[in-house]
Amino acid sequence: MLKVLRSKAKMLEDLNSQTTFSLVEGGYLEDGKGLSNWDVFTHIPGNIKNNENGDDADDDYHLFLEDAEIAQSLGVNAYRFSISWARILPRGRFGEVNPGGIKFYNKIIDNLLLRGIEPFLTIHHFDLPQELEDRYGVWLSPLMQDDFLLLAETCFKSFGDRVKYWTTINEPNMFAEMSYVRGLYPPAHCSPPFGNCSVGNADIEPLIVVHNMLLAHGKAVKLYRERFQSKQGGSIGLVVHLHMYEPLRDVESDRQAVNRALAFTGGWVLDPLVFGDYPPEMRQYHRSELPRFSSEETEYMRGSIDFIGLNHYSTLYAKDCIHSRCVLGGDHFIRGFTFTTGERDGILIGEPTGVERFYVVPRGMEKIVDHVSKRYNNMPIYVTENGYCPPLTEAAPNLLHDVNRINFYNGYLAALSRAIRKGADVRGYFAWSLMDNFEWAGGYSSTFGLYYVDRLTMNRTPKLSAKWFQHFLANRSSARFNRQRFVNRTPKSGRVRKSKYIVIATTNANATDV
Repeated sequence: MLKVLRSKAKMLEDLNSQTTFSLVEGGYLEDGKGLSNWDVFTHIPGNIKNNENGDDADDDYHLFLEDAEIAQSLGVNAYRFSISWARILPRGRFGEVNPGGIKFYNKIIDNLLLRGIEPFLTIHHFDLPQELEDRYGVWLSPLMQDDFLLLAETCFKSFGDRVKYWTTINEPNMFAEMSYVRGLYPPAHCSPPFGNCSVGNADIEPLIVVHNMLLAHGKAVKLYRERFQSKQGGSIGLVVHLHMYEPLRDVESDRQAVNRALAFTGGWVLDPLVFGDYPPEMRQYHRSELPRFSSEETEYMRGSIDFIGLNHYSTLYAKDCIHSRCVLGGDHFIRGFTFTTGERDGILIGEPTGVERFYVVPRGMEKIVDHVSKRYNNMPIYVTENGYCPPLTEAAPNLLHDVNRINFYNGYLAALSRAIRKGADVRGYFAWSLMDNFEWAGGYSSTFGLYYVDRLTMNRTPKLSAKWFQHFLANRSSARFNRQRFVNRTPKSGRVRKSKYIVIATTNANATDV
């Protein structure tokens, strides 16, 4: 993660010269941990690419001290990781707190702090105890709010004396999309035209799921502010996934489609937490299925974040589906009556990557940060994920000599610096990710890491980009950065001087175990 420190006179002036979803932890049934939904899901043939699973992942459960040393050698000052719900509360509120899980995360936190690295902790990042799915269908039920509140309270009590940066839930909008629209994540609910699952309603279930997640967030923040925040001195937010969008055609209807696409993705999550209700763009096309907040809920939902966590990777074109014919579900409410694509007139919006619909479009970073800043009254923003995965056809030697990843960070950080100069209150930036890992349904084929991980030995090997980041943080990179000086050279370990204005901290998120 690259932590951006704002100053009165200079904000990332050096940047213009210059991280969806992973599992690293392993140890999936060790020391009292229970089965998670992803433990079960990954062992069903056909769910994960190449039928891979995360039983060992990057074995961070046993190798964390080594990984913390690697992070420190890069010159980091913060480290993002996530709690595995089933390691802390194996059976949710139907069982006891697992002391082995508390001990493990205490070890992570204490070792980070000893190295001068700030822990940036996400309470819930997709995985959860399988028992809760079996009992009541997790986020489709309001009962899940109480289970999440217990998890949050357990974390505040156990770690809050040292953790000062919290995010409650990672990407509620992306979770709903992948689990209840497309059916690619557990519990694999979907319906046509988005997928062909055995169960699900893609027009209704995502609205219920996100509503329960937002209410769970609001209750957890209310608890934190009433009982913990004044003593512990921390801040708390939520992470949202956001593409930027541009009109497919130079017509007013497509410009309105851009507004709807932003509202029906990021606004869907953030508007209730800032303003107390869903976006007016959603209410304008209201259907009875879109939930409403009670007056009591509105009271504790409004203003329930101290900062916004923003995960951004790419930009897409948006086309209006109200006045135009659309395909692939663009004419559905859940899509905001908008069709999105990465192609216009046979030309891609940016260089393709190894992830579907993730294109390299650096200008999108400036635009999305500017949009979020303006819509939400210039709230503090942390870019909690931004990174590059090479095309899956890329030759093996290029995985280490990853010049394209360096180019990606050059472009996106330059765009971020422009947004900051325009006034956006960006407090930090996390590169996705420290090492290659288990990328959810993509298994190990998607490689976002600064470090390559040998799947047999678990050895971590730095890529060219790791050396680039190390020098970047030491304030030695510039527009005249000579990539050739690092060709065929191995990055040295050891602490490097931190930039006065820019400090990197690589991410470990998600520290879950499948």
